[in-house]
Amino acid sequence: MPKLALHGVEKRFGENVVCDGIDLTIEEGQMVCLIGASGAGKSTLLRCINLLEPIEDGEILLDGKDISLPGLDPQPVRRRIGMVFQSFNLFPHMTAVENVMLAPRRLYRKSRSALLPEVTELFERFGLKERMGHYPDQLSGGQQQRVAIVRALAMKPEVMLFDEITSALDPQLVGEVLDVLRLLKDSGMTMVLATHEMAFAREAADKVCFLKDGKVIEEGAPEALFDAPQHPDTQAFLARALK
Repeated sequence: MPKLALHGVEKRFGENVVCDGIDLTIEEGQMVCLIGASGAGKSTLLRCINLLEPIEDGEILLDGKDISLPGLDPQPVRRRIGMVFQSFNLFPHMTAVENVMLAPRRLYRKSRSALLPEVTELFERFGLKERMGHYPDQLSGGQQQRVAIVRALAMKPEVMLFDEITSALDPQLVGEVLDVLRLLKDSGMTMVLATHEMAFAREAADKVCFLKDGKVIEEGAPEALFDAPQHPDTQAFLARALK
């Protein structure tokens, strides 16, 4: 049974169809990269998986159970499916460690002292231990994005979604965030990424899906999709993206 499975997922905003009957399976421990031009539906698809957007049709299965049923409480699902966005969304008046501890303290009703050892281990794991007491404006963009990833991991999710998390960063800071994704992959985390980082998708993904106009046009192993794309739309997109 796949960890995540999408069957015929449709999402519309008025007359605009953003996800048009998407089928997708993500196995446990897989990294799946979604590629495609802006407006292809990548970000909306991630928001549907995280239940930030209700879907009009289809189903989203987590461990075989439909999490997209109308009226379902999304909070237990969001504890299992973490999401990191383009913008860091850190509270400026809180230190890095306070930002990370906020949600688990409220949801799990744990004290700061009880949480501190595991949170410190996360900061250390991603090279941020010396920055725990810093405020967001004292951190680089790459460090802020890594704190945002640590914040999501502090909830101990089973699946992580990443929405163009390097697009707001200066080029020299992109690598340090991609290194975090490599560490997560090595740890066995199930991940779905919307990304413009083609070289990273080719190197690290288990599966790459090309989206256009809200549809998965082509999917496959990275070496197959990048070296021998079958669909003319995929060929045209990669010819532009890989220049």
